[in-house]
Amino acid sequence: MMKTFRIAFAALLAALTVTVPASAELSEGVRAPIFSTRAALAGEEYGFSLRGALRRGPVVLYFYPKAFTSGCTLEANAFAEAMPQFEAAGATVIGMSNDDIATLKRFSREECRDAFPVGVATPRLMTAYDVGSGSGYARRTSYVIGQDGQIKMVYSNSDYRDHVARTLAAVRALSK
Repeated sequence: MMKTFRIAFAALLAALTVTVPASAELSEGVRAPIFSTRAALAGEEYGFSLRGALRRGPVVLYFYPKAFTSGCTLEANAFAEAMPQFEAAGATVIGMSNDDIATLKRFSREECRDAFPVGVATPRLMTAYDVGSGSGYARRTSYVIGQDGQIKMVYSNSDYRDHVARTLAAVRALSK
C-alpha cells in the first residue's frame, strides 16, 4: 500500500512540474519588437539598431543557440555564402545568440567570414521574440521583417539547413 502511494505521489509530482512550452515564435503579420544591441562585424564591435537597419530595407533576424557549435557554425557559413544574394535583394542579415561580445567578435570573423554581423541576444530580447529555450540558449528561429516593421516570414527548426533558403525566398518575394 505504501509503495503504491509513493508511486502515485511521484506521478502526481511529475505531472505538476511539467511545463507547457510557449508558442514557438512570433506570428507573421505582427509588429517586430524594436531593439538595439551590441554586435560584431568583421571582429569589430558596434551598436546594432533594428530601427536603423529597417530604414535600409528588410531585415533577416536569425537566432541560433551558441557560437562555434557545429550546427551554428554551418548555418553561419551558409548565410555568409548567400550574402551576395541577400544584398542584391536589399536585405540586412544579423545572427543573434546569447554569447558574449568577445565570442561574437571571433565568430563574426571566423565563421561569418566578415560577411554579416552577429549580435548579443539578451534574455529580454529572446523573450520579446519568443525564442527562449528555457536553458538560456535561443531556439533556432529565423524572421524576415519588412521595412514596415511587420514580421513577413518566420521559420523555427533546430535543423539549420533550410533557414537560408527560406529567408532568401521571403526577402525576394518582398521585392516583387
